[in-house]
Amino acid sequence: MPLQNQITPITPCQPNIPAPKEPCNASPQPNPSPQPIAPAHPTHPMTTRLKSGISKPRKIFNLLTQTSPHDTPSSHTQALKLPHWRNAMAAEIEALRHQATWSLIPPPPNKPVLGCKWTFKTKLLPTGQVDRHKARLVALGYNQQFGINYTETFSPVAKMPTIRLLLTIALHR
Repeated sequence: MPLQNQITPITPCQPNIPAPKEPCNASPQPNPSPQPIAPAHPTHPMTTRLKSGISKPRKIFNLLTQTSPHDTPSSHTQALKLPHWRNAMAAEIEALRHQATWSLIPPPPNKPVLGCKWTFKTKLLPTGQVDRHKARLVALGYNQQFGINYTETFSPVAKMPTIRLLLTIALHR
């Protein structure tokens, strides 16, 4: 193959400036060995999910759904004005009492008392309709100091499969 066919075209030295009449490089740069053009479709034998016709369904969101920002209160005083939020708050307090999450005691005289706040969330169905009103009472933990408000951070949580496994091991020994 003659060398003149392998010379690459010369581009302008700087972008957005028209090409000069004389090239920036006086000597032409020959191309290395020509590369074969890749086929349009891969020819490897791997079977992918797309080739097999398996694809995830496309999620289509309903952009016409309208939710009002006034549905979810930003403070407990706003929530107390609406009966469905009062019911959600009462259900949360009852769940905390039922689970014995905390017990009410008089505040210690020499230690600060941590505050708490209510968080509210309106849970929606995929259709945009209200599923339920969720209220949570959370502690303001950013005021805690080690040794004053707490001494350890371990909180054991046992799930039923773990308990079943331990009982099964104990029975077989």
